[in-house]
Order: sequence, then structure tokens, then C-alpha cells
Amino acid sequence: MAELRGTSGGRARWARLTESVESRLWPLPVAAVLLAVLLGLVLPRIDLLIDAELPTAVDSVIFNGGAETARSVLSSIAGSLITATSLTFSLTVVALQLASSQASPRVLRLFARDRQVHATLAVFLGTFAYSITVLRSVRATTDDAAEFVPRVAVTTAFVLTLVSVIMLVFFLAHLAAQLRVETMLKDIHAETDRTIDLVGAGNEAARAYTAPVQVPAGTHTVTAAVSGFITGRNHGALVEYAAVHGLVFQEVRPVGENVVAGTPLLVWWSAGNGTEPADADAAAADDVADAVRGAYSIAYERTAAQDLDYGVQQIVDIGVRALSPGINDPTTAVNALGHLSAIVASTIQMPPLPAALADADGNLRLVTVTRTTAESIHDALAQMRHYGATDPTVVRRFLQLISDLAYTCSAGEVLAALQEQLAALDLQLRAQSDDPAATSEMRTAVADVAAQLAGAPVTR
Repeated sequence: MAELRGTSGGRARWARLTESVESRLWPLPVAAVLLAVLLGLVLPRIDLLIDAELPTAVDSVIFNGGAETARSVLSSIAGSLITATSLTFSLTVVALQLASSQASPRVLRLFARDRQVHATLAVFLGTFAYSITVLRSVRATTDDAAEFVPRVAVTTAFVLTLVSVIMLVFFLAHLAAQLRVETMLKDIHAETDRTIDLVGAGNEAARAYTAPVQVPAGTHTVTAAVSGFITGRNHGALVEYAAVHGLVFQEVRPVGENVVAGTPLLVWWSAGNGTEPADADAAAADDVADAVRGAYSIAYERTAAQDLDYGVQQIVDIGVRALSPGINDPTTAVNALGHLSAIVASTIQMPPLPAALADADGNLRLVTVTRTTAESIHDALAQMRHYGATDPTVVRRFLQLISDLAYTCSAGEVLAALQEQLAALDLQLRAQSDDPAATSEMRTAVADVAAQLAGAPVTR
């Protein structure tokens, strides 16, 4: 099982760590400020050592002004960079507000983890911190000391300023692209594809337990210590702990579900007699609870680290918002359905998580819980069907999505879920009377797709 932990468990932990760091604006800018301060302390000392030995060719390129000029240049750079940083932050806030109102509040995380925003703030704040650090080393002529101008350091500040200006230009161009809803959908789709690859690799690496599973009457329950969304779980750690202590775990809630503190998170029992948990004293039960809680990640909001349905939810939110009377943008809803079609198809085709996991000796150690394929299809399609049934363009794209999913995966459970959506759409269309001609046309199209699904060969 060490192999399992080293592959899926390690990748899952790394995904959660990178998600946590990348979704915050401060780590990279703070690191840039610290590095800039260090550079601002070191370069003037280097200047002091090499200033007299600089060759003529280099001497004509670097800064050649006096102390007052150097102070003026560094002060101007520091002041302008603070202004540029304020502008960048203001534009980012405006972008967040537009994205929240026009698309979905859940896409704000895309902007918060945008590397271009992080890099721009890092360069601006780093240049500011470097300039004021070098400024303190500039010294005019006094009775006690000669004038000292760190020429290489001032020249470096000038170069960093030029880099900051270029970064600002690229940032404005990037921000204009990021505000387009098509870019948001593309980024969510790419992020969800990475999650599908990660989760699918973990599922494929898991060691399945194929014998029948019997849950005894005597079990212990581990409750959640905090409230929030389950953002990740480490199956490898749970299996290893259960193998060492002779236990069997059974999950109660899947990733992405909201859990309340004090409610069940997982149950466990002894793998020995199957009736009473081994070492069932309070101290042992507390140790098991601590180990289980350590294998789960619970946060106040969902993330894409291991949550397959989070990306689907974001795209559904954008599509539903586009169909609202205040926005009335069916084209965006059609584009959202296209992304949903690809994501749901990839989710259906990825390796499934085994219903139970075994240890290296083949003993049952963990009974898993996942959402069924029918539930995933319903959550991806139900809202778009409900709110888009009045628009012929959206209905046609919805029916194409149904056909595409039926073509890519003809399993009985998938076809049954798709037929359920078609039946629900037909009921909605029957109740509509605003445009009888369009309604009749859409019902005919629904009947054609239903007939196509009814004649599709079913795979098991």
C-alpha cells in the first residue's frame, strides 16, 4: 500500500497544497518583497567593492548622477510603483465584481489564483521595496564621510521599473481576455480536466476488494470536527492505518459534500470478529478519530483539488445565470452546454473508484462512497434543462449533448439517466404555451433523440 500512497495519495496532497497556495494573492508578492529587500541590502555593498574597478564601457552605461539625483530617481520609482500597484489592485477588484455579477461568484477563485495577477503584484511591490531599501544607502558628502552613490543598485532599480511597465501592459491585455466569459469557461474546463486526470489515476491505482462486504451491527462513528465542504480525502492513509490496527473503515460522505461539525464522517469496526471494534476503549477510539480526521480536508468552500463536481457546478452556474431575464444570453448557455458535454463524457469514461479497497494482503480495509453516474448526469443537466427549455437554441444544444453522451458511453445506467432527462424536458415542453410552433418543433426533436436512445445498443 506504500505504492498507493506514493502515487495517488502524494499527488492528491500536492494538489491540495498547490490549490491552497495558488488561490491566495499574498505568497508570491510577499516572497518578492523579501527577496527585493535582501537584494537592496546586498547590491550597495557590492557597489562599494567594485565601483572603482568598473571598466569604461560599463561605467558609461550605468547611473552616473550624484546623491541628490539618485535619491530623486529612487523616490520617483517608489512613488510611481505604489500608484501602479493601486491601479492593478483596483482593476483586479473591478474584474472580480464583473465576473461575479455576469458569470458566477464561484469563478472568483480563478482570478484569485491567476498567476499573471500574482506576478504583476510581485514585480510592482518588489521594485518598490527594492527602491526604498537602496534609498537608505545613498549618502551625500558630509564632514565625516564621503559621498556614496550605489550606481549599480540605482541602475538595477531603473531596469526593474522598465520591467514593471512592461508587466503592466501585459497585465492589462491579460485582464481584458480574462473578463470574457469564454475564457472563464475554458479555464474552468481545463482545471476540471486536471482534476479528472488526478482522480482517475488514483482510482486506477487503488487496490479493489471484490468479495461481498458485510457491515456488522457494532460499529463506531467518527464525526467531523469542523463544518465545511469535504475538499479531499487520502484513501492511502486510511487503508494503511486500517491495515496496521486491524480495522475496516466505511465512508459516509463523498468529496464535495457539506458536512456539519458533530455529524458522521466515517464509521469503523474491527476486522477480527466483526461485531465489536478492537481496542474499543476511549483512548483508542480517539486515536482512530484523529487519524481519520487527518485524512480528510474540510474547508469553508469547495475547491478543484479532488472535487470532480465543482467544475461542473461552476459551468452550470454560468449557464443558468446567462439564461436569467436580467442577462438573457442564450449563446453563453449554449457554450456552457458544450463544455458540460465534454466534462461529463470524460467523467463517465475515467476509471471508477472501487466500491471497496483492500490492503496489500487482500483484506478489506475501506468501503468507499461516491456519487453514481446517474447523479452526476442529473446534477450537470437538470438545471440547464429546467431554465433553458423555453429557448429553441438551448434545447437543440441540450439534445446534441444527450446524443453525444449516448454515443461516447452506452452503458445502461448512462442511457437511463439521459432518457430521464429527455422525459423531463418533454414534460416541460408540454406545459409551455408561449410559442406553440416552436414548442411543437422542439418536442419533435426530443422524440427523435429519444427514439435514437431507445435503439442504441446497451453495453454493460
